[in-house]
Amino acid sequence: MRKFLPWIIIVGVIIVIGLWVMGVKNSALRYNQAVGKEWGNVETAYQRRNDLIGNLVNTVKGAADFEKGTLTAVIEARAKATSVTVDPTNITPEQLTQFQQAQSGVSSTLGRLLVSVERYPELKANANFLKLQDELSSTENQILTARTRFNESVQSYNGYVLAMPQSLFLGSYAEKPYFKSVAGAEKPVEVKF
Repeated sequence: MRKFLPWIIIVGVIIVIGLWVMGVKNSALRYNQAVGKEWGNVETAYQRRNDLIGNLVNTVKGAADFEKGTLTAVIEARAKATSVTVDPTNITPEQLTQFQQAQSGVSSTLGRLLVSVERYPELKANANFLKLQDELSSTENQILTARTRFNESVQSYNGYVLAMPQSLFLGSYAEKPYFKSVAGAEKPVEVKF
């Protein structure tokens, strides 16, 4: 029995190390899946905004003599934003920047639309328009929440896969980028009538 003891210890150590490595890989997979889920929540919030924009544009179109150029810009920005897709399992900083630029184009043109509406008292009094405006405001808050949760999920993921000793076994798990504010977001919005 004594002559097998070293072999039993070696096999036991190999099994323990193997189970530990499997645990590390499984944990990384859970963190990766959490990032994907939170990215899906971000996309869902943006999709809700895009759906509401369609309804808002149709409501505004019903108002007489409204500026067609502003509506066209909103429609084009919305189309561009919906054409940009990002794969959450392979997300790169470049993809995230492209997505953010498209979404900030929507925010910018939507802001211009809402500011130009101020000149149309009959439209501001329209119940459908007011309801859509409230829903858009709520959706913007949902987008902020989804982006914050995505960044928290990325922080947990990056913290896990980049830490030692996990990083030795998780070479296939790359660091994921965070959502960052668009350039110029630190400046206050200037509203002109």
